[in-house]
Amino acid sequence: MPDAPAVDPLVDPFAGAGPKWLAGRTALVTGGGQNGTLPGVGYAICRLAAAHGARVAVLDRDPEAAQRTVKIIEQDGGEAMPVVADVTSDRSCAEAVATVVERWGTLDALVNNVASGDRAGLFEVTPKRFDELMTLNLKSAWLMTRHAVPAMPRGSAIVNISSVGVVARGPAMVYNVAKSGVENMTEGAATTLGPQGIRVNCVRVGAIWGSFAAAHMDERMREPRRKMNALQQEGTAWDIAYAALFLLSDRARWVSGHILTVEGGPTYRPVEPVTSVPMDEE
Repeated sequence: MPDAPAVDPLVDPFAGAGPKWLAGRTALVTGGGQNGTLPGVGYAICRLAAAHGARVAVLDRDPEAAQRTVKIIEQDGGEAMPVVADVTSDRSCAEAVATVVERWGTLDALVNNVASGDRAGLFEVTPKRFDELMTLNLKSAWLMTRHAVPAMPRGSAIVNISSVGVVARGPAMVYNVAKSGVENMTEGAATTLGPQGIRVNCVRVGAIWGSFAAAHMDERMREPRRKMNALQQEGTAWDIAYAALFLLSDRARWVSGHILTVEGGPTYRPVEPVTSVPMDEE
């Protein structure tokens, strides 16, 4: 299998620095379907990858959601295909990768984006729900990566999606525990797959307002969430997609095993202004 398209910075440091950062590549994005009116992270990554020249396999368990994303990409002049799969099934993940390789001959980029959660506390969920959340948020990424790697040439890249909930100081939730596993797997996979020329990184998502947040929170939460970050700006799925684009591209050719936090700056806690106090004279 040929290596993924790459640039040689030793020959020309600006080679491939044009607008098409993923030209000639094939990308598979899990949870890439579009549901509702707000963009989700997977949808935004699919759109941005296609705009930068990638052939995009939009994986979703909902065929209509996957097709909506594909239709918009094609209307924009990009190339995409829907892949209907259950990422909690080993066989389904294997078939998804095989479908992409059969269609386009290679797989150069994988984004593990599927996620699900609830606000129940760590010890409030049932054992069945615990297993469901761990499978959806952690095992699914392991399954997809397991089947994608044999099809990925040198120069390929994997991006996992995590959450700032991993480092939150609030009550623990199973979702956060699972995402901690995703980050640990990212670092371990980067070391394991490095000799094969495959980079593995992770985007840690801050308190953005998108389809996932809107489905689980009241609209009134938007303003308090906006004030949580140092920039005091509301993040969107597109902010996450641009971070993923960088990590998938050759612009990040020497970046692997990294957890990139996209959150608008550290958590912001306003304090009362302090007036100057005269120092004691000696």
